[in-house]
Amino acid sequence: MNRRLFLENTGKFSMALGLAQIINPLDRLFDVTDEPVTEKDLFFKFSLAQWSLHKAIHSKTLDALDFAKKAKELGFDAVEYVNQLYTIDQDNATASINKLVKELKTRSNDNGVSNVLIMIDNEGELAGVNKATRNDAIVRHSRWVDAAAGLGCHSIRVNLSGKGAETFDIWKEKSVDGLGRLAEYAAKSKINVIVENHGGLSSDAGKLTDVIKTINLKNCGTLPDFGNFCIKREGDKCTDEYDRYKGVKELMPFAKGVSAKTYDFDANGNEITIDYVKILQIVKDAGYKGRIGIEYEGDRLSEEEGIKATKALLLKAAAKLS
Repeated sequence: MNRRLFLENTGKFSMALGLAQIINPLDRLFDVTDEPVTEKDLFFKFSLAQWSLHKAIHSKTLDALDFAKKAKELGFDAVEYVNQLYTIDQDNATASINKLVKELKTRSNDNGVSNVLIMIDNEGELAGVNKATRNDAIVRHSRWVDAAAGLGCHSIRVNLSGKGAETFDIWKEKSVDGLGRLAEYAAKSKINVIVENHGGLSSDAGKLTDVIKTINLKNCGTLPDFGNFCIKREGDKCTDEYDRYKGVKELMPFAKGVSAKTYDFDANGNEITIDYVKILQIVKDAGYKGRIGIEYEGDRLSEEEGIKATKALLLKAAAKLS
């Protein structure tokens, strides 16, 4: 299952790629005039989002338990997990998650890799219109708060799409209740609960920040994603998209993580739908100094090539910032 549903970009890609279809951007990433920075010169640190390897995991060519090992092999010292990539016994969810945490902690320690956050999907609607729905979602998400604490993560990433909410006011009211109560629970373990712009009303950065401001808890924030600003869809086509640069700027004051999304690259290694210099400048100007998670979602390059191309692009873009 494609968590991000980025198929609306496919049509744009086909016209933009041209000869890039047969050129690996890693071969021509830097122009001769570029002076790429090294990792030690960056204002941020890298982490690797597990979704970048979801195809390998789904195809069984990579065991999800070996994520930390693979990340280390790819040059990363920090990882961001995705809960849906692990099989949990729903009849004994707490015990099953605790067992998983113990195994992941051992493997990350063995590989010298830090655990940053867990992205939570398919655990109920925190903004559900019905209170019983929200209560259930809070219980289910709370298990992952405990898991994050056990792993040494600083946050869990949650969704707040607003399914079923007929108006913004209804969505805001339910979001403040569900997200707020979860954040109160997480505060006891010093875990942040951060919302990604991830479809529906959550991709309207102005509305999402309104919710965060209303909750007004230090551990309740955002995870700005460079690519997820589609508010409404018709099939695979996005019919209402929020301005990504405006959105990232609005979300950054509450950011406790950043997701560097990429779909595909031109012949010079630039992302074909996102101006990385412009968007990274926004992140820097916000005073952010945390991790930026690499999340490649393309089809043309292999997952490992896409991860490497994204990391190289961030280095290239960082060298051009003011």
